[in-house]
Amino acid sequence: MGIKKYYASADNTVTNAFKANLLTRGTGSNMGASDILETFVIHGQTSASLSIPASEGNANASEQSRVIVEFPTSTVASDMASGVLPSDSSKIKFYLNLYNAPHGSTVPLDYTLDIYMLSEAWNEGRGLDMDNYTDLGQSNWDRRDSSNNWTQAGGTYLPAADTKKTVSFGTGLENISLDVSTQVYKWLDSSEANNGFLIKFPDSIVSGSDSYYTKKFFSRTSEFELYRPTLEARWDSSRKDNRASFYISSSVASGTDNQ
Repeated sequence: MGIKKYYASADNTVTNAFKANLLTRGTGSNMGASDILETFVIHGQTSASLSIPASEGNANASEQSRVIVEFPTSTVASDMASGVLPSDSSKIKFYLNLYNAPHGSTVPLDYTLDIYMLSEAWNEGRGLDMDNYTDLGQSNWDRRDSSNNWTQAGGTYLPAADTKKTVSFGTGLENISLDVSTQVYKWLDSSEANNGFLIKFPDSIVSGSDSYYTKKFFSRTSEFELYRPTLEARWDSSRKDNRASFYISSSVASGTDNQ
């Protein structure tokens, strides 16, 4: 099997979680240069989150963290054109690989994450602080770059069923290795612009009442190069001959025997 990995060209964690003062949210914080990516949902941590009007529901009260990550599909297209990869995209499967980052906090159990195609371009940013959210910049929960807000706070994504994938976790310590071929083909044939993936907890968890602390992955700036996010192309690279399909002909055999 042929395998070629493409490392992420940008990644970030965006959040609306409360800062250390537990009064204001860190929606303007940027974590684009952190070596960790993180996603969680927290309910009822502070009186401020509990004071959200009932009419607005738990979804608006919740604290969330989401992962956004982008891969260089223009390089994939160039490799297909040059023969590094098969030129026929139907012969290639693409897998999204993210690797679990061990940590000392509670991890969620028995849950799923939704993976969407982002519909708007964004900047990575150079923030580092994932604890107190003191590094301001773009992209963040509210803004996708210095000039533009996300149309949908937390990252605007495509709603169609074929632009979404779901991955399941049992212990919360698993890696992600997910077939995203359908989504990557949309980028390669330019039916959708490549703005990367958004990884988040399902809306049912966000609007629920249970907290899910906290799933972490290694980012593209991790010192552990083998654990950085990759888009992996896989294809059948075997070379075959006709040894299983042959015939024998002899000059001393009869014509019937040589048929």
